[in-house]
Amino acid sequence: MIDAEIAEFSRKLRQMLDQVETDKELGQDGTRTVTLDQQSVGRLSRMDALQQQAMARAQQSRRDSQANRIRAALARIGQGEYGYCTECGDEIALARLTLDPTVPTCIACARG
Repeated sequence: MIDAEIAEFSRKLRQMLDQVETDKELGQDGTRTVTLDQQSVGRLSRMDALQQQAMARAQQSRRDSQANRIRAALARIGQGEYGYCTECGDEIALARLTLDPTVPTCIACARG
């Protein structure tokens, strides 16, 4: 992989990380504790609020996981190991990296 391609992947990964961090900040409200004030909220409304909270927490977990994958890819760039499979050391296909710049393994290792 040439330096220009690595620089482009680095730019794209940083942009992805910025977006994930922005989305994470915006999603913080949904994960807050649901108040169970029976005077202001009915039973079904509380159940709906708890379900929405659970979905928001799951989404935050997915965002955290994605941010970790992006940071790992950026670390591999910094170490000069980006574009090489973390399992076997073979080069990862450019098309695979273009589809998902965070992917750490070649297609053969991903299959198992």
